[in-house]
Amino acid sequence: MEYGIWSVLPPIIAILLAIRTKQVFISLFAGVFTAELIISEFQPLTALNTSLNGIVGVFSEAWITKTIIFSFLVGAIITLIQASGGVEGFIHYLTIKTKTIKNKRGAMMLAYILGIVIFVESSITILVSGVVARPLTDKYNVSRENLAYICDSTSAPVCALIPLNGWGATLLGIIGIQVTAGVISGNPVEILVKSLPYQFYSMITIVSVLFYIWTGKHWGPMKKAENRASKEGKLMRDGATPLVSTDTTEIKTKEGVTPHMMNMLLPLLVLIFMIPCSLYITGNGDMMAGSGSTSVFWAVLASLVFSGILYISKKIFTLGEYMNLFYKGVGGMVPVASLLIFAFAIGNSINTLGTGEYLASIVAGKVDGGFGPAIVFIISSIIAFSTGTSWGTFAIMIPIALQMSVAIDANIFAAIGAVISGAIMGDHCSPISDTTILSSMASASDHIDHVETQLPYALLNGLITTVLFLVVGFWG
Repeated sequence: MEYGIWSVLPPIIAILLAIRTKQVFISLFAGVFTAELIISEFQPLTALNTSLNGIVGVFSEAWITKTIIFSFLVGAIITLIQASGGVEGFIHYLTIKTKTIKNKRGAMMLAYILGIVIFVESSITILVSGVVARPLTDKYNVSRENLAYICDSTSAPVCALIPLNGWGATLLGIIGIQVTAGVISGNPVEILVKSLPYQFYSMITIVSVLFYIWTGKHWGPMKKAENRASKEGKLMRDGATPLVSTDTTEIKTKEGVTPHMMNMLLPLLVLIFMIPCSLYITGNGDMMAGSGSTSVFWAVLASLVFSGILYISKKIFTLGEYMNLFYKGVGGMVPVASLLIFAFAIGNSINTLGTGEYLASIVAGKVDGGFGPAIVFIISSIIAFSTGTSWGTFAIMIPIALQMSVAIDANIFAAIGAVISGAIMGDHCSPISDTTILSSMASASDHIDHVETQLPYALLNGLITTVLFLVVGFWG
């Protein structure tokens, strides 16, 4: 709080630079350096030293380290399932053998359905929907930006609406603290469930994604991207830099291997199945108390071990070939992992500055009446956009929103829904959000292109959400 308005400067610099220059690494470092410059009272050498130490220091937090390692290991999975013939077999099965997917709409619907039904963890949702659907969306000339949008705009909203995962555990913990402190009364689970109908942004976003897939009526930058892909066959714009190396995403089936979709589906099923198992184990029998980062880490390791046993036992690869492909896949994810490191570094610096707390103070104690839920939604969106984290926004804004609601005798369920809606909306707009980065990874899209094409859709959904919260505030 002591830095006041200065605390907003670093994320603004990072985000504007990233959008203007399309050089995300340089922009994020500029944001980190600006934050450390403010903290060090404008001592450039001190700021440079603390900036570099801050980037290295992200590994001191276990959940961040696990997320970064997860991104590396995902590259190995992508490479292995392609070289094993799993992806080629899957495409053949859906497009030729059964003719289940016959066109562009069907390819996008596959990504959408996967994004809806896999709600165990947002990172896994993004990964599976992107990796499985990308070969098919590429075949039917769906722009990479559109695939990234589908992955990003189904993952977090679904995980929030069906909170039988780490999202639910986090929200229950934050709400439970307010119950224990006597701010509100009731059962945290019941309170969270009653807030679900007020998660307007999540519901609107899921419906709007389906609308764009079914009608093809895109607008803004996304329309330009889709026209380019459909008419010119260019999945990305000229000069775009996909977040994942083509050495990882364009692996051909090993010569002599018969393509079969189970070589892809079985490792991915292990990946998905391990999430609830890991949440149960890490939560000591309570999935809602499990560790999301640990569960994702265990799941990807289990999938790699299983795929190794599967491929070697079927004589698809020798152990040496398996390890060579493993290292190749890991190497292709260096840009993604590096971007996550910088994103987490700026997040830590912004946290030290108290950017979220400062923005929250603008609304705390100053809002009453029917405007309450809408203002909470807008402030939560700004915090998530500036900090790049939904969960951090939950921690900052839910206590403030609940205390404000009690003070003015407002609907506490609407207040919680407004915070969650705003956190996801801001996250969808932010180039420094980890889920936005992972969506660019899973779709092999240029990261800034993904942000620029998704941003207008998120803002429109946010505007509709604001109107609904005004309705709830005045007439709900």
